[in-house]
Amino acid sequence: MHTKPLSPWWLVSGAAAYTGSLIALGETWYQDQPRSSFHWFNDAREWKQVDKAGHFWGAFHESRLGIEALKKAGLPEKKAIWYGGLLGIVLQSPIEYLDGRSPDYGASATDLVANAAGSFAVIGQQLAWQETRIMPKFSFHSTRYAAIRPNILGKNWQEQLLKDYNGQTYWLSVDVAKFLPKASAYPKWLNLVLGYGAEEIVYHDPDANRLANLSSYRQYYLSVDLNWQAIPTKSRFLKGTFAVLSVFKFPAPALEYNRRQGWKMHGLYF
Repeated sequence: MHTKPLSPWWLVSGAAAYTGSLIALGETWYQDQPRSSFHWFNDAREWKQVDKAGHFWGAFHESRLGIEALKKAGLPEKKAIWYGGLLGIVLQSPIEYLDGRSPDYGASATDLVANAAGSFAVIGQQLAWQETRIMPKFSFHSTRYAAIRPNILGKNWQEQLLKDYNGQTYWLSVDVAKFLPKASAYPKWLNLVLGYGAEEIVYHDPDANRLANLSSYRQYYLSVDLNWQAIPTKSRFLKGTFAVLSVFKFPAPALEYNRRQGWKMHGLYF
């Protein structure tokens, strides 16, 4: 049976509705706080850029889901890639307007660049390979630094998951099997991953961090990962579950390098 291609206007309408609701929510969220005229703030040097990795990760997966939804809806492939691929930028960028109206923050050009990079990372792979072979993933572990500034880094585990950059690690999971011949015996469920994180960042500004006798440093990781979507199943429930799990890094042994401790092995890293 022929499926009539879905008009991309539903995506535009949905994005417009989302933007409007986000702005309305922002007005409510900031109603007890002074508002300023829209302004920019350069935060490129803050948080060891872990927050930028978060913007990349979020935009990537929003765009990936947009592309998959439009392909399933019957839109021609290239249109699905471009319309769906821009979804991450559309969904993430309005947040900068809200920050730009806050006197304590400001719109960030580097956040916008990270959003665009995430979306175009999906678009580029789809145009080149018609599939996603390199997937950004996320993992988190609790740290002792949140207790130093709980109002900023989070009072509980749920808040720390979003706010404590010391415990966040972002990964690029490479689907090795898709780069090898189909006859290769390499297990399709096993990915190689490169990770990035940072530690001892309690204050967003590097100078403020140093004044508190804290010396932030970057962390680089090499590990393995489980490719959930390579696990064969006919169950729609399991397919949906695997799709959700695929945005997170599976706990596994990891090799770390940082300038303070050099090489370090983790038996199981979250």
